[in-house]
Amino acid sequence: MEFLDKVLNFVQSVKFYGPIVVILASFIIYTLIAKAIDNANIKGKTELERKRRKTVILLVKNINKYLIVILAFLNILSIYGVNTTSILAGLGVVGAVIGLAFQDLLKDIIGGVNIIIDNYYVVGDLITFGDFTGTVIEFGLKSTKVQNAKGEVLILANRNVDKVVNLSQKKNFVLLTIPTAYECDHKKVEKVLNKVLNKLKKEEDVIEEGTEYLGIDSFDASSINYLIKIKCIQGSQFAIKRLALKLIKEAYEENDIKIPYDQIEVHHGSDI
Repeated sequence: MEFLDKVLNFVQSVKFYGPIVVILASFIIYTLIAKAIDNANIKGKTELERKRRKTVILLVKNINKYLIVILAFLNILSIYGVNTTSILAGLGVVGAVIGLAFQDLLKDIIGGVNIIIDNYYVVGDLITFGDFTGTVIEFGLKSTKVQNAKGEVLILANRNVDKVVNLSQKKNFVLLTIPTAYECDHKKVEKVLNKVLNKLKKEEDVIEEGTEYLGIDSFDASSINYLIKIKCIQGSQFAIKRLALKLIKEAYEENDIKIPYDQIEVHHGSDI
């Protein structure tokens, strides 16, 4: 009976139901704040501004999560009689030790803040890091996730983000070198390529000013290389490049213009 009385007294005490209440309350508060953040207005004048606001919202959600977990933990400790005031006061004393132990984490957090302030990239931007090109799909306090066209995800520690090429924040140019057979009349080739460019200028993602035929770029062993430039909006350069190549191939076929390619001539011993 004595054991049951102890169990009953414990169940009725704040040490039993207190942590449960704290955890439930923290979960409810986190859910409400997260919902409010999700419903925040992320409209902006430009696509870049909208992406930047969305990235900041994701960062605020991450900070909110960590703060609520810390506060819930401190509340639970206080329920069990731990002097949390002394713990908070002692943070200044052990701050240096914590800084040394978690210096990589602190560097990641500082790196994340710098990425936002210096506008390295935002969620939805197409970036190149090293030899990996992909879209930023997630940005947090510690890391950035980038997904390429194959579905592969590169996880970058924010402290390591120093040299990034952002392919989305400015207007992009597609430079295409088109190899063409020497025997084709260069005036005819120029006319055909300009027609292709006129078609491309009607595309929604192509900017007419800056899209132009640049002329003969070089002479190779088996081809004359013509150069064209296409100006397009953020993030559309790969789709525009594929479309341009398709239109050039079709136009060359319609106008009997040859694209040279390597050929192998095979001789039978009896015929030599």
